[in-house]
Amino acid sequence: MMFQEPSFSIIIANYNYEKYVGDAIESALMQDWPSKEIIVVDDGSTDRSVEIIKGFGNKVLSFFTKNKGQREANNFGFSMSSGKIIIFLDSDDMLLQGALRKIASVWQKGVSKVQVLVQRADARGHPVGAIMPRIKGGITPQEIRKQVRIFLDYPSPPGSGNAWSRDFLEKIFPLNDKFDSSTDTTCIAMAPYYGAIITIPQPLVLYRTHGENDSNLNKKKENYSREVSRSLKRLYAIQDACLKTGYPVPKYDALFKNSHLLQLRIASLRLTPTLHPLSGDSLHRAFWDAFRIFCAPKKGEFLFGGMILIWSVLTILAPTLVAQQLIHFRFSKRILECSLLPD
Repeated sequence: MMFQEPSFSIIIANYNYEKYVGDAIESALMQDWPSKEIIVVDDGSTDRSVEIIKGFGNKVLSFFTKNKGQREANNFGFSMSSGKIIIFLDSDDMLLQGALRKIASVWQKGVSKVQVLVQRADARGHPVGAIMPRIKGGITPQEIRKQVRIFLDYPSPPGSGNAWSRDFLEKIFPLNDKFDSSTDTTCIAMAPYYGAIITIPQPLVLYRTHGENDSNLNKKKENYSREVSRSLKRLYAIQDACLKTGYPVPKYDALFKNSHLLQLRIASLRLTPTLHPLSGDSLHRAFWDAFRIFCAPKKGEFLFGGMILIWSVLTILAPTLVAQQLIHFRFSKRILECSLLPD
């Protein structure tokens, strides 16, 4: 049974994105849905963001806080919200026209989130490149549950492409510092254990790429070890969700079965081995994990798995300079698009 005109809260946490935050707010305001509120939390910006946000007047609920990071900004934004469906819209992204109406049309009781596809856009907001996540023909809630059970992940867009059930978020918010600093990392990981996930196989969000994105791993070589550290936070979130919902709790070794994390592990071990945070890990282990992951039963992923295997083996065995080029190519060209990389 569908809700009748569910209310939306669009929460925009912003920090020093004066170039983009106005577009994000405008994209929320233009949504043709009668019951919506737009909450903007400026996290201590030092650029012109505050001036731009105040320019929207009473069209939005604006709050200006000290800089504490995205997690705390979204904690606060959620505490001030009232909608039954919550969207954490990154302040450099944009909702496409009709996004709320489309999400409401598929919303059902028992859903933890509805996820949509996101279209990459350049710094000016013009659509370019890939649509994420890489889903062929859609994916059912049942298929997501099965994939989560085996691999602890599933195809998911970055944060702005997710619409969360308030009932779900109330069970896990506020997020404390045991969870990742990026809100979507935690919510994406925990959602399958609290309800069904419905996928709309249509781009309804513009995901802006401009070089300063948190997901631009090539910006600093230390970013790969940072992302591996995030996997530990994600595993904690999954274990916490399982304990609270009665699902079997995955152990530490489950991390070594994840194909995307495998690539980050290899990059971390090759570029910044002294910063690598996974105990018991090594290039030797990653080498054999690449073959085990390739042989794992993942429907319709033979070619994709083969690409991961070839890239992994070459990057492990190549001289340092060649390995650096392979890593840069893989994460700049995004030829092996991942499902759970946070913005």
